[in-house]
Amino acid sequence: MLHIEFTTDLGAKVTVDVENASALLDTQRQYGRLGWTSGEIPGGGYQFPLENEPDFDWHLIGARKWTSPDGEELVIHKGHAYRRRELEAVDSRKMKLPAAVKYSRGAKSTDPEHIREKSDGEFEYVTLAIFRGGRRQDRYATPGARPGTSTQAPAQAARPAPTRPAPAQARPAPARADDEPPF
Repeated sequence: MLHIEFTTDLGAKVTVDVENASALLDTQRQYGRLGWTSGEIPGGGYQFPLENEPDFDWHLIGARKWTSPDGEELVIHKGHAYRRRELEAVDSRKMKLPAAVKYSRGAKSTDPEHIREKSDGEFEYVTLAIFRGGRRQDRYATPGARPGTSTQAPAQAARPAPTRPAPAQARPAPARADDEPPF
């Protein structure tokens, strides 16, 4: 029997028993849909193969993909919004790096020192995940997704602003799936 400790979206610690290692990722997906996390962001962010980026299952780390009304792709994790950035390959005398996709945000004073990264100048940032090189790992893909396809659910897509507001008493409450986190 395996034990996995989650931190709920409200900060409570919960230990869940898992029958075996093959059920571990399914358990992480199940509780990750609620915004629960099972670990801290490592320095430099989580590392995944570039081929996993289009259909990566963000629930594995307690996050969800979201597109802003402006069309910007973001990932929401523990109340923070991480932007998608495409990094070009680097081929110089000092360093060789393949192209990558990175999800990061500006650092805050409350962020632990070990996850802050410095860029040019005084600016610091926090990387949630970086997708670079490596071979695709199907276990990281959203179940049922085809390789290379986007997995954003229609309920998470940005909704256009109404052209004119309806009267307050006539506006119904927005529908929400039971397992969708309210953030």
